Amino acid sequence: MTATLETALADLRAAGDATRAEEVAAYHKVPRPYLGVPVPVVTEIAKGWRETLDVPGRVALADGLWRTDIHEARVAAAKLLVQARIKDDDAVWRLIASWVPSFDAWAIADHACDAGARRLVADPSRIDEVEGWTKADSFWSRRAALVITLPWTKQNFPKPIDLDIRDRVLGWAVEMADDREWFIQKAIAWWLRELSKHDPERARGFLEAHGQRLKPFARKEAAKYL
Repeated sequence: MTATLETALADLRAAGDATRAEEVAAYHKVPRPYLGVPVPVVTEIAKGWRETLDVPGRVALADGLWRTDIHEARVAAAKLLVQARIKDDDAVWRLIASWVPSFDAWAIADHACDAGARRLVADPSRIDEVEGWTKADSFWSRRAALVITLPWTKQNFPKPIDLDIRDRVLGWAVEMADDREWFIQKAIAWWLRELSKHDPERARGFLEAHGQRLKPFARKEAAKYL
């Protein structure tokens, strides 16, 4: 049976747990509805929906789920769009990018960025749009620019274009280094820590030049593998 918004919400509610929902709400501290469905269960449910839908159908369902503002529905919306290869993926990218200004919690943002990172890798020219997020008023949008570009920390054999993007994102991190927001500091540290596993010279160079501008916890985490 083809998944619809109504059946999808029914699936999520059926898998929910009221006690867990209260715990998750207290943990995330963001006022929105919570159903208490673990992420692995959401992932498996979304996989079932995905198999019944073509790409336009997935985009439409993901859009509807996101608009409900239910925590698990937003996670499921992102999970619907997690796919390495999508032909004609502009609508998928446009939807994910449209979510960025509404990011207000790390878990939802990270799942959405996971889906978006695959579209960014598929078309690196989208990095120009991502750079615009670094100037946003919301620190969640600025953070998203770092999280969605994490694939460029992980290549063992980067091409010249990948090295250019790697340096470009490090430039964003330089601009954000004085931002005292914990989530920004954590994201910079995350980016540098992952980069250090594959490109220790660049990670070390950043820390030598700008490390003192980071909060101590971020500096320590960034250098964990150096």
